[in-house]
Amino acid sequence: MHACTESAELGLYTRPVYHLSREDSTNPLILVCDHASRYIPEALDNLGLDDTAAGEHIAWDIGALQLAEQLAEKLGATLLSANYSRLLIDLNRPRHAPDSIPAQSEIYQIPGNRELDEATREYRRQTLFKPFHARLQTLIDERLAKGQAVRVVGIHSFTPVYYGQPRTLEIGVLFVHAKAYAQRLLNGLDEHSLQVAGNQPYKIDPLGDMTVPVHGDARGLDSVLVEVRNDLLRSPQAVSLWAGYLAPLL
Repeated sequence: MHACTESAELGLYTRPVYHLSREDSTNPLILVCDHASRYIPEALDNLGLDDTAAGEHIAWDIGALQLAEQLAEKLGATLLSANYSRLLIDLNRPRHAPDSIPAQSEIYQIPGNRELDEATREYRRQTLFKPFHARLQTLIDERLAKGQAVRVVGIHSFTPVYYGQPRTLEIGVLFVHAKAYAQRLLNGLDEHSLQVAGNQPYKIDPLGDMTVPVHGDARGLDSVLVEVRNDLLRSPQAVSLWAGYLAPLL
């Protein structure tokens, strides 16, 4: 722990690490939005990115928080959302994954993350990563101790153009163990004539993901990630449309 106190970033992370709403909900669903925010403390100067790049998908999942909030409201479900940018530390990656604190994200170099000393890396882990996952674990523990059912669903968005290649997929449902639950979502979304697929545009990697493998599969809970293309979440009306699709299926 001593190494953490030597970080040049000591004291920068004064904003709460997460926001928790409807903590006492009796709905089995726990929504997780770990890429909800683009916020980086001003002193870090956007980690060397210009304002345009710092507002892009590399910094956060555009529209994901608004979608998660509408789903939580419609369902009366608990929502745990992050208050810092994924560029500082990615909450959906294991602590020691290569892209946990990315030096490059897609085509963008992240100067402020290059050649970070271990003290700063550990400080971000202890200050930003650990409290978020500890709170999620406690939420689940408390419900299981009461004999309540639990489902864990991550809400994400993805960029319509990746490494210059357009993506036609509109929504993906990512899963490993929760096949029946995921199929229910896929079947329901397919009825709306959407471009939908399972385990696209990404696949869950137990060595590279947190929400599903750690908080869901490892605990025997139904758990999936929902990925909506972010150009489809750019207005309140669009977000409401997707919340209307998803809420009855979750």
